[in-house]
Amino acid sequence: MIYTSAADWRSATHKKVLFFGMSGLGKTHVSNVLRDSGNWFHYNVDYRIGTRYMGEFIADNAKMEAMKNPFLRDLLMSDSIFIGSNITFNNLAPVSTYLGKPGDPAKGGLPFAEYCHRQNQFREAEIAALYDTATFSARAEALYGYPHFVCDTGGSICEWVDVDDPDDPLLCALEQEALMVWIKGSDAHTAELIRRFDKAPKPMSYQPEFLERIWNAYLDQEQCAPEKVDPDAFIRWTYAQALAHRQPRYEKMARRGVTVSADEVYAVQNESDLTDMIATALDRAV
Repeated sequence: MIYTSAADWRSATHKKVLFFGMSGLGKTHVSNVLRDSGNWFHYNVDYRIGTRYMGEFIADNAKMEAMKNPFLRDLLMSDSIFIGSNITFNNLAPVSTYLGKPGDPAKGGLPFAEYCHRQNQFREAEIAALYDTATFSARAEALYGYPHFVCDTGGSICEWVDVDDPDDPLLCALEQEALMVWIKGSDAHTAELIRRFDKAPKPMSYQPEFLERIWNAYLDQEQCAPEKVDPDAFIRWTYAQALAHRQPRYEKMARRGVTVSADEVYAVQNESDLTDMIATALDRAV
């Protein structure tokens, strides 16, 4: 860890933290609080994915849909209109919409092969965006003069690393750049995440081996052909299993840093609260 004690953290003139954990537990909340203080550069990994690494995929997909409409097709072909995504830190819908859901095309589903292709594009994009953490950390200070840096990662970070390998290159690169902070949810938080997801299911990204296994298990359970799968039913069914799949992976990643609870994170209202929360977590880790 780049901070060995609470005192070391409190005295640091350049504080750097990286939050990871399931989406919905407060990563972006606390990052926004820090950014609003004026002293912290907020590096949002999902935003970087959508703007730098998947922007063309997203725009081309939208254009492909527009080309099906004769009116829009003529305007596109004459360069009379422009189609692009309007991604913001708090609206990453273009990324999740592009990822899509597998299953019945009549219900908005993608063929499983195309779904896996887009999953692989996202995997490569997220890994690249995570490796960009060091670059943005340096830019934040050199270009903009920010003294502190917060990296706001996506929930799928744990899918692309070998959590049992102490020499995993991506994890080594990240822990050398910032203090890794796992936001751990309770059973009640997990139940609430599942409830919210069930109400409004959204695309997610999964480890290829996990996805292949879970897809085949769903087909066997439902006794249906791939093109007849209800996309929302599948990702609802998958979500709770994904939480269970990711929890031990996050826990192993947390050995490289510190752990805070989601309740602690949502209690952070200013920079001072964050400093105290991390100091307490470092004391617990000793």
